[in-house]
Amino acid sequence: MSESPNPNIIDADTLTGEMRPIRRVVVALGSNLGERLANLQGGIDALADTPDVWITGISPVYETEPLDCPPDSPTFLNAVVLMDTTLSAHRLLDRALAIEDAYDRDRSHGVNAPRTLDVDLIVVGDRRSDTDALRLPHPQAHERAFVLKPWLDLEPDAEIPDMGPISVLLDKVGTDGLARRDELVLEYDE
Repeated sequence: MSESPNPNIIDADTLTGEMRPIRRVVVALGSNLGERLANLQGGIDALADTPDVWITGISPVYETEPLDCPPDSPTFLNAVVLMDTTLSAHRLLDRALAIEDAYDRDRSHGVNAPRTLDVDLIVVGDRRSDTDALRLPHPQAHERAFVLKPWLDLEPDAEIPDMGPISVLLDKVGTDGLARRDELVLEYDE
Protein backbone atom coordinates (compact mmCIF):
# COMPACT_ATOMS: atom_id res chain seq x y z
CA MET A 1 0.00 0.00 0.00
CA SER A 2 1.43 3.39 -0.92
CA GLU A 3 1.39 6.33 1.42
CA SER A 4 -0.80 9.27 0.61
CA PRO A 5 -0.24 12.81 1.87
CA ASN A 6 -1.96 13.76 5.09
CA PRO A 7 -5.23 15.43 4.00
CA ASN A 8 -5.27 17.50 7.20
CA ILE A 9 -2.08 19.39 6.34
CA ILE A 10 -2.67 22.47 4.20
CA ASP A 11 0.17 23.30 1.85
CA ALA A 12 0.14 27.02 0.97
CA ASP A 13 1.78 26.33 -2.40
CA THR A 14 -1.04 23.92 -3.24
CA LEU A 15 -3.63 26.54 -2.32
CA THR A 16 -2.12 29.18 -4.57
CA GLY A 17 -0.92 26.79 -7.25
CA GLU A 18 2.47 28.48 -7.00
CA MET A 19 5.63 26.54 -6.32
CA ARG A 20 8.09 28.55 -4.30
CA PRO A 21 11.48 26.87 -4.54
CA ILE A 22 14.51 28.41 -2.90
CA ARG A 23 16.65 30.01 -5.58
CA ARG A 24 20.21 31.29 -5.47
CA VAL A 25 20.28 34.92 -6.54
CA VAL A 26 23.25 37.07 -7.54
CA VAL A 27 22.74 40.83 -7.28
CA ALA A 28 25.26 43.45 -8.41
CA LEU A 29 25.34 46.81 -6.63
CA GLY A 30 26.99 49.97 -7.89
CA SER A 31 27.18 53.62 -6.90
CA ASN A 32 29.12 56.59 -8.26
CA LEU A 33 27.20 59.54 -6.77
CA GLY A 34 26.95 60.78 -3.21
CA GLU A 35 28.15 58.66 -0.29
CA ARG A 36 28.95 55.65 -2.44
CA LEU A 37 29.80 53.18 0.34
CA ALA A 38 26.78 54.24 2.41
CA ASN A 39 24.59 53.80 -0.68
CA LEU A 40 25.87 50.24 -1.19
CA GLN A 41 25.37 49.43 2.49
CA GLY A 42 21.86 50.85 2.36
CA GLY A 43 21.09 48.66 -0.63
CA ILE A 44 22.32 45.60 1.26
CA ASP A 45 20.30 46.54 4.34
CA ALA A 46 17.17 46.96 2.21
CA LEU A 47 17.72 43.58 0.54
CA ALA A 48 18.26 41.97 3.95
CA ASP A 49 14.99 43.52 5.18
CA THR A 50 13.05 41.95 2.32
CA PRO A 51 10.76 39.13 3.48
CA ASP A 52 11.73 35.70 2.10
CA VAL A 53 15.26 36.89 1.20
CA TRP A 54 18.34 35.60 3.01
CA ILE A 55 21.73 37.15 2.29
CA THR A 56 24.43 34.49 2.23
CA GLY A 57 27.47 36.49 1.13
CA ILE A 58 28.83 39.91 0.24
CA SER A 59 31.88 40.41 -1.93
CA PRO A 60 34.75 42.78 -1.30
CA VAL A 61 34.22 46.31 -2.61
CA TYR A 62 35.84 47.27 -5.91
CA GLU A 63 36.41 50.76 -7.27
CA THR A 64 35.88 50.74 -11.00
CA GLU A 65 36.23 53.07 -13.92
CA PRO A 66 32.87 54.04 -15.45
CA LEU A 67 31.91 51.85 -18.41
CA ASP A 68 29.99 53.40 -21.32
CA CYS A 69 29.19 56.46 -19.17
CA PRO A 70 29.29 60.15 -20.08
CA PRO A 71 32.74 61.79 -20.01
CA ASP A 72 34.00 62.86 -16.57
CA SER A 73 31.68 60.43 -14.76
CA PRO A 74 32.94 59.63 -11.23
CA THR A 75 34.34 56.18 -10.46
CA PHE A 76 32.00 53.51 -9.14
CA LEU A 77 32.07 51.40 -6.04
CA ASN A 78 30.76 47.93 -6.88
CA ALA A 79 29.97 44.76 -4.97
CA VAL A 80 28.06 41.52 -5.45
CA VAL A 81 25.53 40.07 -3.03
CA LEU A 82 24.54 36.40 -2.89
CA MET A 83 21.08 35.62 -1.61
CA ASP A 84 18.64 32.76 -1.29
CA THR A 85 14.97 33.51 -1.81
CA THR A 86 11.58 32.03 -2.48
CA LEU A 87 10.42 35.21 -4.22
CA SER A 88 9.75 35.23 -7.94
CA ALA A 89 12.16 37.00 -10.27
CA HIS A 90 9.54 39.68 -10.99
CA ARG A 91 9.02 40.39 -7.29
CA LEU A 92 12.79 40.65 -6.85
CA LEU A 93 12.96 43.08 -9.76
CA ASP A 94 10.19 45.18 -8.22
CA ARG A 95 12.12 45.22 -4.94
CA ALA A 96 15.38 46.19 -6.69
CA LEU A 97 13.66 49.10 -8.45
CA ALA A 98 12.04 50.23 -5.20
CA ILE A 99 15.43 50.22 -3.45
CA GLU A 100 16.93 52.29 -6.28
CA ASP A 101 14.01 54.72 -6.02
CA ALA A 102 14.56 55.03 -2.26
CA TYR A 103 18.09 56.22 -3.09
CA ASP A 104 16.76 58.75 -5.62
CA ARG A 105 18.06 56.88 -8.65
CA ASP A 106 17.59 59.22 -11.60
CA ARG A 107 16.73 57.28 -14.76
CA SER A 108 16.04 60.34 -16.93
CA HIS A 109 19.61 60.60 -18.27
CA GLY A 110 19.87 57.13 -19.80
CA VAL A 111 20.95 53.67 -18.80
CA ASN A 112 24.63 54.39 -18.16
CA ALA A 113 24.29 57.77 -16.49
CA PRO A 114 25.87 58.33 -13.07
CA ARG A 115 23.70 56.97 -10.27
CA THR A 116 23.33 56.95 -6.52
CA LEU A 117 22.52 53.23 -6.47
CA ASP A 118 22.20 50.54 -9.08
CA VAL A 119 20.69 47.17 -8.05
CA ASP A 120 20.92 44.61 -10.87
CA LEU A 121 19.63 41.06 -10.84
CA ILE A 122 22.37 38.98 -12.45
CA VAL A 123 20.96 35.48 -12.02
CA VAL A 124 17.90 34.14 -10.25
CA GLY A 125 18.45 30.40 -9.95
CA ASP A 126 18.31 28.90 -13.42
CA ARG A 127 15.50 31.27 -14.45
CA ARG A 128 15.64 32.71 -17.93
CA SER A 129 13.67 35.70 -19.11
CA ASP A 130 13.90 37.84 -22.23
CA THR A 131 11.16 40.42 -21.85
CA ASP A 132 11.41 44.20 -21.93
CA ALA A 133 10.85 44.25 -18.17
CA LEU A 134 13.22 41.46 -17.16
CA ARG A 135 16.25 39.85 -18.79
CA LEU A 136 17.82 36.89 -17.01
CA PRO A 137 20.61 36.12 -16.82
CA HIS A 138 21.61 39.78 -17.00
CA PRO A 139 22.51 40.32 -20.67
CA GLN A 140 25.80 42.17 -20.05
CA ALA A 141 27.01 40.42 -16.88
CA HIS A 142 29.37 38.15 -18.82
CA GLU A 143 31.15 41.25 -20.19
CA ARG A 144 31.48 43.18 -16.93
CA ALA A 145 34.54 42.67 -14.78
CA PHE A 146 32.90 44.69 -11.99
CA VAL A 147 30.31 41.89 -11.73
CA LEU A 148 32.49 38.88 -12.52
CA LYS A 149 35.45 39.62 -10.22
CA PRO A 150 33.48 40.29 -7.01
CA TRP A 151 31.30 37.26 -7.77
CA LEU A 152 34.39 35.13 -8.37
CA ASP A 153 35.68 36.17 -4.94
CA LEU A 154 32.53 34.63 -3.41
CA GLU A 155 31.93 31.62 -5.65
CA PRO A 156 34.97 30.58 -7.70
CA ASP A 157 33.05 27.73 -9.38
CA ALA A 158 29.97 29.78 -10.30
CA GLU A 159 28.59 29.88 -13.83
CA ILE A 160 26.27 32.17 -15.70
CA PRO A 161 23.61 29.99 -17.31
CA ASP A 162 24.20 29.66 -21.07
CA MET A 163 27.43 31.72 -20.79
CA GLY A 164 29.83 29.52 -18.85
CA PRO A 165 32.10 29.69 -15.80
CA ILE A 166 32.64 33.19 -14.45
CA SER A 167 36.38 32.49 -14.13
CA VAL A 168 36.63 31.87 -17.89
CA LEU A 169 34.45 34.88 -18.67
CA LEU A 170 36.61 37.10 -16.44
CA ASP A 171 39.77 35.87 -18.21
CA LYS A 172 38.24 37.04 -21.50
CA VAL A 173 37.18 40.43 -20.12
CA GLY A 174 40.24 41.16 -17.97
CA THR A 175 40.39 43.26 -14.83
CA ASP A 176 41.68 46.57 -16.17
CA GLY A 177 40.03 49.47 -14.37
CA LEU A 178 39.23 47.44 -11.21
CA ALA A 179 40.82 48.14 -7.84
CA ARG A 180 39.92 46.08 -4.78
CA ARG A 181 39.30 48.36 -1.79
CA ASP A 182 39.84 46.16 1.28
CA GLU A 183 39.54 49.14 3.63
CA LEU A 184 35.90 49.52 2.56
CA VAL A 185 33.75 46.82 4.16
CA LEU A 186 30.09 46.02 3.65
CA GLU A 187 28.24 44.05 6.31
CA TYR A 188 25.03 42.16 6.95
CA ASP A 189 23.51 40.47 9.97
CA GLU A 190 23.67 36.71 9.63
